[in-house]
Amino acid sequence: MQAPTSEQIRDRIDAGQTGEKVAMPDPAAAPLGSDAEAAGNPPTAQERAMDAAATPAPPEKGHELAGGFIYAALVLAIAVALVFIVLLARP
Repeated sequence: MQAPTSEQIRDRIDAGQTGEKVAMPDPAAAPLGSDAEAAGNPPTAQERAMDAAATPAPPEKGHELAGGFIYAALVLAIAVALVFIVLLARP
């Protein structure tokens, strides 16, 4: 298996395929690999392979819904608590 180029690794990250961020290109001042290449020391095939292997897999789908339900339940619980506080504070 041939090691991916720095650009291919960066493209996977920017596309959101690694789960590290949402699919949006980063306007990086020094994109992945470019600083080393400019210094005359581009990453070796072994270093690129290690970087690609260390890149996490995308998260499983469906977990974002659980967070939304928890948030909605928390907001509802706070609203109910506030209503009870207001009703109990009345003379």
